[in-house]
Amino acid sequence: MADSVRRVAIAGAGIGGLTLAIALRKLNIDAHVYERAAELRPVGAGLSLMPNAMLALRAIGLDETIAATGEAAQTSVGLRSDGVELSRIPIAEVAREVGSSAVLLHRADLHASLLQALGAEHVTLGRAATGYRDDEGAPAALRFEDGSEVEAELVVGADGLHSAIRKQLTGDARPPEYSGYTSWRGVTDTLCGATPAQLSESWGRGSRFGIAPVGRGRVYWFAVANAPAGERDAGDPRPMLLERYGSWHSPIRALIEGTPPERIVRTDIADRPVLTAWSRGRVALLGDAAHPMTPNLGQGGCQAIEDAVVLSGALAAYAKLPNALADYERIRVARANRIVRDSRRLGALAAREGALFQVVRDAMLRWTPASAMHDRFIELFRFEDPFAAAR
Repeated sequence: MADSVRRVAIAGAGIGGLTLAIALRKLNIDAHVYERAAELRPVGAGLSLMPNAMLALRAIGLDETIAATGEAAQTSVGLRSDGVELSRIPIAEVAREVGSSAVLLHRADLHASLLQALGAEHVTLGRAATGYRDDEGAPAALRFEDGSEVEAELVVGADGLHSAIRKQLTGDARPPEYSGYTSWRGVTDTLCGATPAQLSESWGRGSRFGIAPVGRGRVYWFAVANAPAGERDAGDPRPMLLERYGSWHSPIRALIEGTPPERIVRTDIADRPVLTAWSRGRVALLGDAAHPMTPNLGQGGCQAIEDAVVLSGALAAYAKLPNALADYERIRVARANRIVRDSRRLGALAAREGALFQVVRDAMLRWTPASAMHDRFIELFRFEDPFAAAR
């Protein structure tokens, strides 16, 4: 174990920050999370934890606990807006090949499970991180909006897309890059006709609609459409969504109608240029702070979990912090950045609006060999703990 690391200060109580704190405390490292929000409310909608994330959670003993909060995915289908099937992936079979499963769950359920596993006493709320101090000859420190700071041997920025830690570490104050499309996300309390254990995404002209049962009879859905940046809905968004998607295949209309308007969240989709280095001195980045990505491959939370498991393992394996951080980057940067780029390309492909392009695109999806799709998913879904022996 890195002999200089006994305390780690983590900015951000999202999926990555909580997972890292859990993994570190299992190694008897005093990890504490500092969160900007004054309370941890059940925000967000659904998400998918693909087999790579579940394998990473297994490395720290959390996979069974997390799997119990959601619904195992059996299939993933791609559809046209009229319901014609374009692709089908037996996702459970592919997951079994890598020794795991894919789980669909509510983000709030995942967050609650992680918080319980960590212990609420290891999270301090209402502390907005604004940067850090890393002066030679003194401990590093995480700085807060009120001018206070906490000292630690390692500071980790897990503070998301608008990370203050990333801003200071890179010197890049530019805002995130808008993708050109926005999203609406909602959760129903009933299936509304959705197929249990089936993840689906339907494509129209520059618009998409996804459906994912997330356990306990609930369904997470999302709608994506090209739109100007910063555009907001006035009041109940359902009439507008029904105008856009109401004529699409069943059960899309029922899902929109069955979701209370206060449960529908609109978010513009953005990412940032990739970084080739995620650390400097005694400061490191993790999750969206290191590699914010569009959600098109469903890997944002998954990659944050991989980061947390690898970083904790590196700290256990190396006696010196610089060596641990160097190996963390060696293992993680190329893979995460590749997924950022692939997700960006997929989103751009789906956003194209031309009628002829849509015909060609749909034909390509229908005729892509199942073996090619299988191989791409196997590569994405693999995860092996490189530091298993050090835990």
